[in-house]
Amino acid sequence: MIRIVLCDDQEIVTEGLQVILSTAPGIAVVGVAHDGIEALELVQATQPDVVLMDLKMPSVNGIQATQQIRTRFPNVRVLVLTTYADDEWVVDAIRAGAAGYLLKETPREQLIAAIRGTAEGATYVDPSVAGKLFNWIAQPGVTPQPTSRTIAVDLSSREREVLQLLADGLSNSEIAERIHLSRGTVQNYVSSILLKLEVTDRTQAAVIALRYGLVE
Repeated sequence: MIRIVLCDDQEIVTEGLQVILSTAPGIAVVGVAHDGIEALELVQATQPDVVLMDLKMPSVNGIQATQQIRTRFPNVRVLVLTTYADDEWVVDAIRAGAAGYLLKETPREQLIAAIRGTAEGATYVDPSVAGKLFNWIAQPGVTPQPTSRTIAVDLSSREREVLQLLADGLSNSEIAERIHLSRGTVQNYVSSILLKLEVTDRTQAAVIALRYGLVE
């Protein structure tokens, strides 16, 4: 039996997926999450074989959740199922450890086959996404941008440490406890990181960090 956790911020989507997968022999939905934090909690609680992951979600997005799942639960495979076909989403998801990348318009039979294959170690990429991925591979100088090296140099060792924990989904309070600093000091580091990465929030900082390899 292939155990699945569904993660999508839209309840109507997860309900539809549950209906689809309920007709597939040998597949069982063991949990439904509507943001990345819930997904991590469910993965820890249920130990699924595959997480079907959307990318754009509140709190912890799908890129961050995928990276954390792959780090903390390396035997769990993540199959992205999203509406986003943009190059940056595809590359970020793969770098975060996604085992495959499908669009929500994928036909039922193909989705079920991809879930089965993913559980067995295969990789599935939507044809429209695969073309963009090959184009990116053929032009490795396009991304990451050269400025990423400047960003990495400009961050202090402590800022990189805070950025790593931020990308792992920890709150300021949790970061402060982890590295034995005050919450105010951590907030100052986070503000400095956002300024140097030229982003306005923690999620953007985490995505940039993953995209440019500033964190593991």
